[in-house]
Amino acid sequence: MNYIDAFRDPAVAKQFVRLIAEQGRALADQGRRVHIMEVCGSHTMAIGRYGIRELLPENVELISGPGCPVCVTDPGYIDAAIALAGKGAILATFGDMIRVPGSTSNLTQCRVSGGDVRVCYSPSAAIEIAQSHSDREIVFLAIGFETTIVPVVSIVDEAIRAGVRNVSLLTAFKLVPPALHALLADTEIKIDAYLCPAHVSAIIGSQAYEPFAADYHVPCVVAGFEPLDILYGVNGILAQMLKNEARVENQYARVVRRAGNPKAQARMAQYLEPVDAVWRGIGVIPSSGLGLRPEFAGYDAEKKFGMPVHIGQQHAGCRCGDVIKGKLRPIACPLFSSVCTPDNPIGPCMVSAEGTCAAYFKYALRDVQQGGET
Repeated sequence: MNYIDAFRDPAVAKQFVRLIAEQGRALADQGRRVHIMEVCGSHTMAIGRYGIRELLPENVELISGPGCPVCVTDPGYIDAAIALAGKGAILATFGDMIRVPGSTSNLTQCRVSGGDVRVCYSPSAAIEIAQSHSDREIVFLAIGFETTIVPVVSIVDEAIRAGVRNVSLLTAFKLVPPALHALLADTEIKIDAYLCPAHVSAIIGSQAYEPFAADYHVPCVVAGFEPLDILYGVNGILAQMLKNEARVENQYARVVRRAGNPKAQARMAQYLEPVDAVWRGIGVIPSSGLGLRPEFAGYDAEKKFGMPVHIGQQHAGCRCGDVIKGKLRPIACPLFSSVCTPDNPIGPCMVSAEGTCAAYFKYALRDVQQGGET
């Protein structure tokens, strides 16, 4: 059995399913329904791909959180990017941003209208574009959670070393822990436990979730993306709940350490500082983002061009905000699969490869009977 097959062993999966069923019955006997929020978009996709929801007891529910950086990007950020293209800047971006809706347009439509928008497969491509177009300004759309922040901000490091001055970042970096705090503080959202993100945890460490367990009595389990990882994580959460415990359990120790990645953390601190950030559907969360430090203002597109990012307007019928907060399953949105599809996305949750709506459209239309408000 190879490495991947070991984490997809049907026999072990059946054992976990039986154990989870027993735990679910024990909790049901106590009159308890469990809402577990999976924070990572990759978890959401894996849960749909492997049919994990259908394997869980009726009183154990997985709900999706704000685990997709594309999905939580405010439309005003797209508006600002389009405005910069209108001033002649070359926009460099990862491909998943191309169709994210702004207030009235997106980057695909911007390109059709003559904007120079280029898809990059590596942040270093922005430096290559800048060096080959020394007469143009290149703006890299710098979004992402802790996982991707370091490689993206390396653009600044590389530009300084290469003496490149015609490149800058339009930043919309987001930090996961402040968003999780904001969700727990919202009394309209029912969250009993967190299935914590694997990739982000590799950077910030499992210790980042300890306040949730201590202050909110919310069990937290860091889990990987394979079927057995996820089932193991759910099992760990239910075991804690049956004992009325709340602690952080790192079940992804093959990748994640308690202290995370100190080198990555140091690199972020070198170039970036905490800023208030706008999360689509949630609003402004204090100190939930990272922006370039003042000494790197020459590489900060907002400061370089005097064009601050303002909060944009969302589509009136789109319920992505409620989906991101875990208040609504995609199938309960009136636009889902009728007006809003991957070919015609109205909201960002249908655009991104890690978006909750995209995951439900691809894998979970079979779950209609289980849908609705969570």
